[in-house]
Amino acid sequence: MSVEAAANANYGSSASGSSFYAAMRILPRAQREAMFQIYSFCRQVDDIADSDGPRPERLAALQQWRDDIDALYAGNPPPRLQDYVGSVKTFGLKREDFVAIVDGMEMDVPQDIRGPDLATLDLYCDRVASAVGRLSVRVFGLPEDDGIELAHHLGRALQLTNILRDIDEDAGLGRLYLPREWLWHAGITNNDPARVTADRALPKVCVPLAERAKMHFQKSDEIMKRNSRRAVRAPRIMSKYYRAILDLLITRGFAAPRAPVRVSKAAKIRILLRYAII
Repeated sequence: MSVEAAANANYGSSASGSSFYAAMRILPRAQREAMFQIYSFCRQVDDIADSDGPRPERLAALQQWRDDIDALYAGNPPPRLQDYVGSVKTFGLKREDFVAIVDGMEMDVPQDIRGPDLATLDLYCDRVASAVGRLSVRVFGLPEDDGIELAHHLGRALQLTNILRDIDEDAGLGRLYLPREWLWHAGITNNDPARVTADRALPKVCVPLAERAKMHFQKSDEIMKRNSRRAVRAPRIMSKYYRAILDLLITRGFAAPRAPVRVSKAAKIRILLRYAII
């Protein structure tokens, strides 16, 4: 339930990709097709934002997606969204959620995000993760209120985990998603990603961010427990994969050098057996 999960969904090549693929494969056909459409959309707009093309061209490409979304909901879908018509009608997918995802991708385009304040970070998480969740929970068939709340918490849990996992990778792209207020509190006043990621005080920022992600995982678990197991099978699988990643990050620690973490194949199988099959 995040754009990053879709962008990495190489169907088995990464922890997040395999979690997406496994979670979606258990769905009935109509739901599965709708979810692959949503995540195909996410991947395409993410590719624009992450490309090394000129920023004006990327902004124009994202605006074209907004125009195409408007055309879809006006009853004149462009060819690349023609297949979405049925899913939009069947599951009541909202235009504003598709647009929010584009808006989230655009936040990195005029200039790379570096040390956003907490409000901006939360807005970013809402757009690139929780908005994906709001589309997804409609496909899964959750009740309206619980679905929106689950999207809020699980989307943020997944995105904060992504941020903590990808600190060094993002720094290599010139990006830094750690919150400005917490950096300053740790005595880190520079916003150069390479210097921040090498700072000895970095764990003072990452540990509380991991605690915030854990809180969102807990809230999402509470919501899923009070809903039909069938309706929450897919989000639960993704939640368990990402919570496993977060636990590995916490165990490893956040001081440099940071070795990559991966969920073992055995752990992935256990998650699938428990939440998809049994």
